[in-house]
Amino acid sequence: MSFEVRTSGGGVHVFDSFECAAQRLAPQCEHCGCRILGHGVEVSGRFFCCAHCARESGMSMVEEVRDAVGSRPA
Repeated sequence: MSFEVRTSGGGVHVFDSFECAAQRLAPQCEHCGCRILGHGVEVSGRFFCCAHCARESGMSMVEEVRDAVGSRPA
């Protein structure tokens, strides 16, 4: 069984497994290179897998970045 993924840019991709789709389409963390599945962190148009990688990248204003997983609204 296969499935089709249509991207916002108009691309159409056919896969036979979720892992293949993630490997081809999921963005990569700009610090460690891992694939970002689920909630990542975006800072100034750059994508990171977590707040730690965003801070380690040396970008300005990332001291305030926090991971959303496990946090509770105040």
